[in-house]
Amino acid sequence: MTLPFARISLLLFAPLVFLDASGCHRDASHEQKTGQAVTTTSAGDMPSLQPQELSRILSHPGDKPLLFHVGFRKLYQQAHIPGSEFLGPTSDDEVLAGLRQRVAALPRTTNIVIYCGCCPWERCPNVKPAYRLLHELGFTNAKVLFIPEDLGTDWVDRGFAVAKGD
Repeated sequence: MTLPFARISLLLFAPLVFLDASGCHRDASHEQKTGQAVTTTSAGDMPSLQPQELSRILSHPGDKPLLFHVGFRKLYQQAHIPGSEFLGPTSDDEVLAGLRQRVAALPRTTNIVIYCGCCPWERCPNVKPAYRLLHELGFTNAKVLFIPEDLGTDWVDRGFAVAKGD
């Protein structure tokens, strides 16, 4: 009996990589160094945070990440993560240029979390361009909030802090 390649890889690298409850790969060595859980999902291998991890980070005193909502204004107005800045859908080149301008003067080690929440993770047209731009600009601590379904289901309905309006 032969094992699929992915299963063999997981067995060979088990000390370095483990699966979280959602079945996503997590980088244990990064977590040991920084104390932050980072999940690498199957959606373009973007480093991401689980909602409960971001909520924990935001609820403790200390430095908070810079939060960017890269979705649609109506969604932001209905519910967004407190402290997040509305940028707009980064599937639009003009909005993506605005993100470039917004981060131009920031240190490349700035902790940044981007999120959208308009639709299921695999189909979101906004997080991938935003993350890709930050990565290309050299931001080493940029992450995406892992929202498997949508912001309502994966953040609001789970009781995490919410702000409304502009």
